[in-house]
Amino acid sequence: MHARVVAVTAVAALGIVAVLLSPSSDARAGSSIAPTVIAHRGASAYAPENTLASIDKAAQLGFTWVENDVQRTKDGELVVIHDDSLKRTTNVEQVFPGRAPWKVKDFTAAEIARLDAGSWYSPAYTGTRVPTLTQYMRRIEHNHEKLLLEVKNPELYPGMEQQILKLLGNEGWLDRSHLGRLIVQSFSADSIRTVHELKPAVTTALLGSPKVAQLRQYTHFTDLINPSYSSLSRDYVAAVHAFKGPHGKRLKVFAWTVNDAADARKASGYGVDGIITNKPDVVRAALGSG
Repeated sequence: MHARVVAVTAVAALGIVAVLLSPSSDARAGSSIAPTVIAHRGASAYAPENTLASIDKAAQLGFTWVENDVQRTKDGELVVIHDDSLKRTTNVEQVFPGRAPWKVKDFTAAEIARLDAGSWYSPAYTGTRVPTLTQYMRRIEHNHEKLLLEVKNPELYPGMEQQILKLLGNEGWLDRSHLGRLIVQSFSADSIRTVHELKPAVTTALLGSPKVAQLRQYTHFTDLINPSYSSLSRDYVAAVHAFKGPHGKRLKVFAWTVNDAADARKASGYGVDGIITNKPDVVRAALGSG
């Protein structure tokens, strides 16, 4: 009860007038429920990020939720990779030395399929490939996992939202049984708004830390606000929790990227609903959660 009073007082301290912002009242403050642990780019501390190996590792460690990043090739294939360049996480410089700066959008899917996306991380993963989104979704389904999918750099790939949703639909991920296992997020509010308008039933998340006074404008099309842990505070989490999203439920907060026990406990103390981490086992141990 005391924690709930503190959270409400904290929101008031932000100078937010209830009548002005019309927030909902079902905040999570004081909840004893441990945050959901999401394996960032798979269990990326233990296997090369955004690969099938990384989501397999997350499953082996006992984690259901994984996060990934989606970009598009020159010939229109959706692939799972974080950077808009292939340089950091593949051997593209050796395979295609004359094609700097090695942007994903400048290579075909067949060319990217030739690249080694594992040896940069460890010789044990030599030969690991950049997965297509289709391959990735099928492995997620095989592993019975849930997905926090990031629409990456949508300004580089016009129509990307429609294409992702079409692929998800083709793979059976837009039916009722799968919608509870899927969240689509982006740093681009326009991209998330587009996803919501095209498929209102899909749960969406806005990455970043919009100002508290601006939160209401996002409630029409986003269900979560996912800030960097470094920008987080108890007051901010309480302010987000004071609003309801487009599905009539309280906005949630997933914080990223938390990789040590002390920060995990601190984020949990702020009242976050989820923690995105490269080391899900460390966070789980810190929180005593499953």
